[in-house]
Order: sequence, then C-alpha cells, then structure tokens
Amino acid sequence: MLLKILILFSSLSFIIFGVNCLYSQKMVFEFQRYGLKHYRILTGILQLLGSFSLIIGFWIPSFTLVGSGGLAMLMLLGVLVRIRIKDKPYLLIPAIFFMCLNIVILGASLIHMM
Repeated sequence: MLLKILILFSSLSFIIFGVNCLYSQKMVFEFQRYGLKHYRILTGILQLLGSFSLIIGFWIPSFTLVGSGGLAMLMLLGVLVRIRIKDKPYLLIPAIFFMCLNIVILGASLIHMM
C-alpha cells in the first residue's frame, strides 16, 4: 500500500512538473538560466512519460521500473545542472528528494516483482 502511495505521489508531482515545464513562462527563464533552453520541451515530455509509466505500472509492473528509473535519472541530471551553475544548496533539495523517491520506488518494485 505504501508503495502505491509513493507511486501516486511521484506520478502526480511529475504530471504537474511536466505541464509546468512545457507551458510555464517561469520554466522558460529557468532553463535559460541553466543554459539548457533547447531541452525544456524534451524535459517536460520526459517528465510526463515517466509519470504515465508509473501509472501504467499499476497494471504492467515493468512500466514502474522504466518510469521510476527514468525519473530518477532526470532528477540526477537536475542535481548536476544545479551544482554546475552553482545554485544555492537548498535549491538542490527538491531534485534530490524526487531522485531518492524514485530510487526507492525502483528498488521496492524490483523486490516486489521477485
């Protein structure tokens, strides 16, 4: 039950993040600040695909692995970008949190599938 709650939390969060990434003017400025303005649309699409993969994973468990692994990788890259641009350490917290959350989902899903 806890795993399902974590999956729902992550998937709903990334739906919001993905939509914001695609349509929010603030995100346009953020990606320019990161030096990655050409990757904003791709990032939003990958966030949405990851979130939908987590949801589909309720019926096809292998999708959970792909979605959580992909989202964890996206968040690792987000952490690295923020370190590269020398953001304040507290700005790393959300990316680290969601990276760890999706690593937990990945690990728990692997154990659950065995």
